[in-house]
Amino acid sequence: MHPEILRELTAQRGRDLRERAYQAKLGRTLSRDLRARRRSARHHLDEADAFVVPAIPDYVDGSFQAAEDRVPAARRAG
Repeated sequence: MHPEILRELTAQRGRDLRERAYQAKLGRTLSRDLRARRRSARHHLDEADAFVVPAIPDYVDGSFQAAEDRVPAARRAG
């Protein structure tokens, strides 16, 4: 076989092996992270339930008005 062709085949094989190794490492890392998240989620369920979202004011002045408390704006006769 011609040396250039042999060199190119060897380089291609090396690239393919490196890509497969990278994909395998990526898969192991993803699997490990997902397991850690599941394990962590089980331990932090109580903390998540204890979190209370603060009330957000409806208006700039900080008042909390419900929709039924509002007075509709006066209409102009056109």
